[in-house]
This record gives sequence, structure tokens and C-alpha cells, in this order.
Amino acid sequence: MTERVDREGLQVAAELAEFVETEGLKNLDIGAERFWSGLSDILHRMGPENRALLETREEMQARIDAWHRDNPGKIADRDAYRSFLKEIGYLVPEGDDFRIETPETDPEIAHVPGPQLVVPIMNARYALNAANARWGSLYDALYGTDAMGDAPEGPDYDPDRGARVIAWAKSYLDRHFPLADGTHAGARSYRITDGKLEVGIGGARADEAERFVPLQSGSALVGYRGDAEKPSHLVLEKNGLHLEMVFDPDHRIGRTDPAGLADIQMESAISAIMDCEDSVAAVDAEDKVLAYRNWLGLMRGDLTEEVSKDGRTFTRELAGDRDYTAPDGGDVTLKGRALMLVRNVGHLMTTPAILDRDGNEVFEGLLDGVMTVTLALHDLNREGGNSETGSVYVVKPKMHGPEEVAFTDRLFARIEEMLGLPANTVKIGIMDEERRTSANLKECLRAAKSRVAFINTGFLDRTGDEIHTSMEAGPMVRKGEMKNSAWIAAYEDRNVDIGLACGLKGKAQIGKGMWAKPAKMAEMLDQKSGHPKAGATCAWVPSPTAATLHATHYHDVDVMAVQDSLADGGPRGSLDDLLTLPLNDGENWSDEDITDEIENNAQGILGYVVRWVDQGVGCSTVPDIHDVGLMEDRATCRISSQALANWLHHGVVTEDRVMETMKKMARVVDRQNAGDPSYTDMAPSCDGVAFKAACDLVFKGREQPSGYTEPVLHARRQERKGKA
Repeated sequence: MTERVDREGLQVAAELAEFVETEGLKNLDIGAERFWSGLSDILHRMGPENRALLETREEMQARIDAWHRDNPGKIADRDAYRSFLKEIGYLVPEGDDFRIETPETDPEIAHVPGPQLVVPIMNARYALNAANARWGSLYDALYGTDAMGDAPEGPDYDPDRGARVIAWAKSYLDRHFPLADGTHAGARSYRITDGKLEVGIGGARADEAERFVPLQSGSALVGYRGDAEKPSHLVLEKNGLHLEMVFDPDHRIGRTDPAGLADIQMESAISAIMDCEDSVAAVDAEDKVLAYRNWLGLMRGDLTEEVSKDGRTFTRELAGDRDYTAPDGGDVTLKGRALMLVRNVGHLMTTPAILDRDGNEVFEGLLDGVMTVTLALHDLNREGGNSETGSVYVVKPKMHGPEEVAFTDRLFARIEEMLGLPANTVKIGIMDEERRTSANLKECLRAAKSRVAFINTGFLDRTGDEIHTSMEAGPMVRKGEMKNSAWIAAYEDRNVDIGLACGLKGKAQIGKGMWAKPAKMAEMLDQKSGHPKAGATCAWVPSPTAATLHATHYHDVDVMAVQDSLADGGPRGSLDDLLTLPLNDGENWSDEDITDEIENNAQGILGYVVRWVDQGVGCSTVPDIHDVGLMEDRATCRISSQALANWLHHGVVTEDRVMETMKKMARVVDRQNAGDPSYTDMAPSCDGVAFKAACDLVFKGREQPSGYTEPVLHARRQERKGKA
């Protein structure tokens, strides 16, 4: 039984109450009585509104299900389908044009395009790595991955591979910071003269004098360290992103370089989302306190973690800012950490961390909102903190339509009132990842026009919602074919176009989704350039190394210029395209096709769920059926489970066949995790909590609200923790 204490009519888990009162509120001007009174008021006043919104979701879904059952094949009549969605309030009337009014957003939100990391807040090491991923070594990112086409072999340094890395990097310098004459590969020295960068080339032979040439763009130089005649660091800038050249003739790399260039540091993760949602497994007060404590440490600037690596132990902490001498002799400081946003949970789940006056679990999203903003006061109250504009950035996922966005806007307003903050201090990041939101995106933005600072396409959750919403319409295409569906192109294009039309440029981020293959950096370099080319000011990456490599795309592409051209070109993608269902168009799948699809989905579900339920790991790299590591979270699990539930419902596969496959894939997943000493095999018994959870997601998939995985996963994780 959870030990609880009474606080203003709330039955609060003792460990949460202790954290709030001894850590969270320490050194703040908000007393415990004021905090608990304000929290109780918000939970009791807004809880019924939250519940009503969820009931509206279910009522709409029931009517959509009935329409598809009663009108088989009528989905081809686009006018009839759209009229029906308007009749039930799924599509709302679109109002006049407007522009958002969000005040005082940070440069990383308003003006500087770049990579964005998303990390589980419950892992302090990952959170620190993400915050410190503002800067990363280009040399290390190239050497340690397959970015150049092949991966390194063995732990020892390979001089030939190192030479290829240096050649790649210097060619990169030539592309983006070219010299007026010659190349960086031929550089023998760098110096600052009269505030200008000059590069010494030539002079390799005794009879050849070194000559100095400027950069083609004299404005690229931002600052330097050391002696102007022989700087130790040089900072250059393009498209708002910085690059630092590090010179050290005593370094292993620097001593082999004519100019002593030892590394190139890239400004990488401009912003980072500290995630309380899909990438964590937080099911009780113990888990929530861990999440909140790590966020508190980030907001105070004192989060640390003991790390053991390569036989040594050290303390990881937040990086400091970087100071340089400006070209004119003044001072210039560049940020050393990513701008941190926090992602709360959505409107669906409740948490046993607090019970209301009637003994009911409170809505977790309401608790997250109050807690994360309260803890962010520590940042707002200090110099040199996270936000230079005095803002708190809260990403809100899984909202269905304008009503739910408006509800979040009211929640943030009440939190500001409770904490005595100016209006619109709390900025909202809208995840455009549910079908009713993407279909009404303009009105969703209007509902939060004074605080919206971010919209992002969440292709994964959006696909899961696509399947669940139209579950009764017929069997869906195979999961791999989803990306070729008409709705996806319209979805991605409309997100940018509507964002620009509503004035997000210069005020808010327009984002794109995750690269899900952490080990495939060459493929990422080839493909992810499409995100800035599409007009997105940020796009998600799975690691600091990926952020460093993805940053090269933002030197390649002037995103702000792309946005200008898109704004002049008119809207792309129609609402009809967006509402086109990804149904099988009559293709007769072979038995082999069906087997491949069942096995692929079953293996992905099991590989993710077993770690979630047994180990509390909310996001991890899970080997797929071909042993290729893919980044999995609840959104990917939602797709796989809904895809199988859809095929089961329409008789493409039988329950017996799916269960047989689940048991077969359990053995595969056990083999893939054989090296993990904390792993518990699912096979051969296949009667453990984790296996049952995976089966629930499939065989009870149609019953899950909006197809979400959280209700099943939370219940089974709580069961597993109880047994443990």
C-alpha cells in the first residue's frame, strides 16, 4: 500500500509530498500551503473538464465506427465523408486568417534552425548528455559512425580512417567557409588581423613563402581564443549555427596537421526536449519523483551523475557557456547548453501519485503541468539559466482538436496565476500527431495563439491514430507502405504551410519527426536533409552524435529562405488528401507477405514491451526481425499493435496464427537479449507479465482509447513492480 499524507483535500503519496516540500519548493517564494492549495484547486476544477474531453473522444470514435459499418465503401465519396465529420464536430469551421501573438521566445525557438534532441527525463545521464549536446565533435561523429560509408573496425586508432575524416571535414569547411584563394586542406596557419580572419597557405617548400588569404565571407568570423596571431580556437557562423576550429599542436591529431587543427566542434542540438511522456515508463509516485527531481536539477543547473566509462569513473555535469574575443576586441559568449523544453504527458492517463477528495486518481497531465512549471521557477529566478527571455517551454502531446488545445491553454493560464507568473510565461509546444489535430491545425493554433512556440509532426503517433480512427473502414496497407499513403505528404506539407500562414516564422519552431535508426548515420546524412529543405526549423535526432551530423544540413540549407519561398508559393496538400484512408486497394497479399507482416509487428511489440514492463525502459534501440537496431517508443508500439488489431478485425489473419507468431517471436527477442543479465526470458512458457502485456495490446487493441498503449503498459508495469 502506498503511504499517503493529506494535503488540501488531496491524498498525496508521501514520497511525492516530501520531494515537493523539501526539494521542489526550497528557496522559492511559494510556501507549501500555497502550492498544495493551488494544485488542489486545479486538479478538482479541471479534472471534470479533462474527463469530459475524453468522453467526447470516445463518442466521436463510436460514431465514426458506426458510420463505416453502416456505409461500407462510401469512404470513396469524399463529400459525404467530410460532411459527416463536420456533422459530428470532428471537423470544425475554419475561421479568418490570423497570426500568433506569442511574446518573447528564445532565439533557438524564433530564429536559429537546428537539430532537436528528445531524451527520457528519468535517465539523468541521458538528460545531461542532451543538455550538453549543444556542441559536439565533428571528427568524432565521422570517425565513430558509418557516416563516411563504413564503420570503424576495432578500438585502436586507424590513421587511414582518421585521414579520411580530416579530408571530409576540410572539404566541408571549403563548402561553407571557402577561402578567397586555396583550400583549408592547404592551410598552414590561421590568424586574426584587423578583426579579419586570414589563412596562411603555401610555404611547404623552403623556397616558397607563406601567403595569407581571407575568407570569401568576411562576416563569418564570430570570435576566437588565445593570441590573435596564433589563436587556439576560431568560431565561424553560417545560417545562425556556429562551428569552432580547435588548434592544439600537442594533440594526437593536431600534431599531424600543418596548421595544428585538432578538432572541429559543431554547434549541434540547439534545443532538447526532456521527456516525461513516450520515452519513459512512469507509472507511480516513485517514477514521477525521479522524473521531477531530474528536471529540478536541470532547472537549478546542479544536476550531476556519476558515470563509469572505459574503466574510469567521473562526475558528469552541465556544461558552461563559451567565452571568446570578438573580432573587434570585445567579448562574445555562446551558449554551452541546448535550450531545454519539457514534454508533459497528454490528457488521457491518471496517476496513483495523488488521489482527489473522492479517492480517484488525478489526471497525470494536470499534475505534470503544475509540477514542471513550478520547478522551472528555479531557472527563472537565476542569471544565465535556460531561458534568456524568462519563458518555460512545455510540449503537450496527443491533443485531439482545438477544444483540447484550448483546455491546455487554460491550464497554463491557471498555473501562471497560481505561481504569480506573467501571462504567457508558459509557452506551449503542440504535437501535431493526432488526426483531429492535423485536420483542424489552424484552429488548434488559434486556440493557443498567445503562447504557441512549437508545432511538430509526429508521424508515428499520427499513423497509429490513422489506423485506430478508421479501424472499421477495412484492412489497412502494410506498415511499410504507410509512408506512400496520400495523407502523409499532405500532413507533412500542411503542417509547415499552416504554421507559416499563422505567423510562426520568427516566433516559433516548426518541427519534423525522429530519425529512428541510431546506427545508420550515412543513411541519415543522405535523407534527413529533406527536413530543413521542407522548411522545418528543427527535426528530431536520437543521439548527440546524430545531432552533430544533422547540424551539417543546417549549414547546407538556409531554412529561413526556404520558409520565405514556401510562404510565397501558396498552400500544398488538401484536406481531402489528408483524410484519404490508407486502406488496402485490393492487393492480394501472398501468405509470405502476411507472415512477414505479422512477424515484423509482433517482434517489434515484444522487443519493446518486454523492456518497458520488466525493466521500466520507456525508449530503447530494439533490434528488428533482421537484427537492425531501431529506436522504439510507445508511438512505434501503437502502430504495430493497431496494425495487427486491424488485420485481426477484418479477418486477414486469425487469432491462432497471431498467437503462434507471438510465441515464435518471443524466442527471437529472448535470443536478441541474451547478453543482458537483467533480462527475463519470455519463452518457452510465454505466461509472464510482459508477454501478456504484448498480447493485450494486439488482441484488445480495438478497445484501447484512441489505440494508445499506455493503459495496458501502465497496468502491467504496476503488476510487475508489485511482483518484484
